[in-house]
Amino acid sequence: MINGMITIALPKGSLEAQTLQLFREADLEIRRTDRDYNPRIDDPRIGKVKILRPQEIPTYVEKGYFDIGISGLDWVRETGSDVVEVANLSYSKTGEGNVRIVIAVHRDEPIDDVQNIRPGSRVTTEYPELTKQFFADRGIEIQLFHSFGASEAKVPDLMDVVVDLTETGTTLRKNGLKIIGQIMESYTVIIANKESWADAGKRREIEELKTLLFGVIEARHKVLLTMNVPAASMQKIVSELPAMKKPTVSRLHDIDYYSIQTVVPKSAVNRLIPKLKSCGAEDILEIPITKIVP
Repeated sequence: MINGMITIALPKGSLEAQTLQLFREADLEIRRTDRDYNPRIDDPRIGKVKILRPQEIPTYVEKGYFDIGISGLDWVRETGSDVVEVANLSYSKTGEGNVRIVIAVHRDEPIDDVQNIRPGSRVTTEYPELTKQFFADRGIEIQLFHSFGASEAKVPDLMDVVVDLTETGTTLRKNGLKIIGQIMESYTVIIANKESWADAGKRREIEELKTLLFGVIEARHKVLLTMNVPAASMQKIVSELPAMKKPTVSRLHDIDYYSIQTVVPKSAVNRLIPKLKSCGAEDILEIPITKIVP
């Protein structure tokens, strides 16, 4: 690790696009070419940056090759890495939300519960440690086969059971499978090396980066509304407005109007704007927000 600067491991593959976008929106753009595994971030707090497979990152962070990393909670648990889970970023390869590690069998199997899986069944998975522990805890003997991708395609011809990562279950259903159980829910996490987290200087810098990243995540769900309002309509309009605390209200110069600004949920703005207009608001502006830091 580089003294005085944070070293970071970022995920390649399915989490890569969402991670790069998050850092870019946080003004921590990762500069690299398609084949460059040694990118850089122009920030005085950040030293070495590597883009690696998310399966490897928890182990490297635990061993101190990096101060922090971004990976899936599933790989933290699968590798048994002893790291600090700094924050849940709650996104997946396609966008926001969590994913699940599930157990599935062919839809024609007369099985609706994990406990009914036949002893000796062939189970394929990219998560051998989690799978082995899960079935051992339930006293079910299985034949475990480590998969290196396309696990769902191996049932029922080669395998009886698949343990796989899914967001909606659509791919499993398209391959003729049904979900009969779940091992865990997973999400993207910021993890830290324990020694780095215990160092006051590095912990402060890690927290600062976390603040920037979460500022972007928070802002994705909000917009700024600003409008001009006749004095006679102000109280009615203010009563309709959601706000993080209270709307900002200021008197316009030399006329009986007020300017109102407030932050509102992006999901509500299309219903809110017509209502404000009907209540007397004028010159309504909807403005994107890049960061919100409470």
